[in-house]
Amino acid sequence: MSKTFDLIVIGTGSAGTAIALACRNAGWNVAIADSRPFGGTCQLRGCDPKKVLVGAAELTDWARRMNAKGVANPVAIDWPALMRFKHTFTDPAPARRERSYADEGIVAFHGQVRFVDRTAVAVNGERLEAKNVAIAAGAVPAPLKISGEEHVITSDQFLDLETLPKEIVFIGGGYVAFEFAHVVARAGARATIVHRGSRPLEVFDPDLVGELMTASREAGISIELDASVTAVERAKNRFVVRAKQRGTERSFTCDLAVHSAGRVPDIADLALDVAGVATTKKGVVINQYAQSTTNPAVYAAGDVADSGAPPLTPVAGHMGEVVADNLIHGNRTVAELGVVPSIVYSIPALASVGISEDDAKKRKLRYRVQRGSMADWYSTRRVGATHASFKTLVEESSGKILGAHILGPHVEEQINVIALTMRLGAPGSMLAEMLFAYPTPSSDLGYLV
Repeated sequence: MSKTFDLIVIGTGSAGTAIALACRNAGWNVAIADSRPFGGTCQLRGCDPKKVLVGAAELTDWARRMNAKGVANPVAIDWPALMRFKHTFTDPAPARRERSYADEGIVAFHGQVRFVDRTAVAVNGERLEAKNVAIAAGAVPAPLKISGEEHVITSDQFLDLETLPKEIVFIGGGYVAFEFAHVVARAGARATIVHRGSRPLEVFDPDLVGELMTASREAGISIELDASVTAVERAKNRFVVRAKQRGTERSFTCDLAVHSAGRVPDIADLALDVAGVATTKKGVVINQYAQSTTNPAVYAAGDVADSGAPPLTPVAGHMGEVVADNLIHGNRTVAELGVVPSIVYSIPALASVGISEDDAKKRKLRYRVQRGSMADWYSTRRVGATHASFKTLVEESSGKILGAHILGPHVEEQINVIALTMRLGAPGSMLAEMLFAYPTPSSDLGYLV
């Protein structure tokens, strides 16, 4: 016997939930399934718990920066207490998400999902059939393919550490490495980032990344570049991470090795070949409507789709809305992903939106570059920060902002204001003409353009 639905959604994160709720509200009979606790990566294993830790690290760092500037007793991170606080956000989430499905009349299933036909799946031996299937299973850490990989923990496991080891090696130099390294450094641990390339955070502006590396090293974080990890070995109660760096064998001894070398779509166990769904290393091959190019009954959204979009939570949620609209009304909606800000929550944070200087040169655009240090600006000095810089690309003919890249203590909100300006198609001069409340981070924006 099998159960029949109008739609089966695979994944309970931002994209999957958006699809399921919209289709259910349209009167569809909807099932949703996940092999992991309900809630998705961002809520349980990514953005939300990470930012809780980052917030504590920022507070600690701010207090230390203000030492001798009016703050006499810098605070310290109590790691076990911080993790207990983090659990108040993550622990209730799966049950709350499941209740929300039940309240809406969405039928939820726990277990590994595998396709058994073009629009039929099996979950724990139970067969589910539907007119359409939406895949929104997210991403998982990429295989390292090294000896001793079993000794390396994932970012998921890092976010559940009850105690913080004294020495930690992060394998890979992306978001995860820098964000977690800055947290543990403020918590008193020694962090080392081992990156195989010549530059970490490759999608961000190289000049600002260089300054972030300087700030990271000043915080006590070691950064090893051009170092390809070849093996991880257990040495009594510790580990040795072995790497080849510019032809030389290197070893890094630590209490914990953390995978921070990127993620891949979580599709390996879905048996997509049975459904005739074409894939690449980047995920399900989709058309402009987020529909599988080889099985029109299947759609994909979020990190699991080969869409060319950055793997960010707002992108996943937006793509989920696009999929839902196209399922309900027929293919008519295309994702609007032209302006998507991105942030590395290091200390200081690094933010970017729009194109890079390299992209502008390759496209042979006519533009001017505004760049400079903000270290001596009032808003930076007021919080005791020493590293803050910007680079803004402005189109010559229209004055519109093509790209903005900011490093500093207030960039999370500054980049959103710039992104809104770009989305509206307004010239950057609007930021200079706007009467922002003063003194605020936004009141600095006019000087960036």
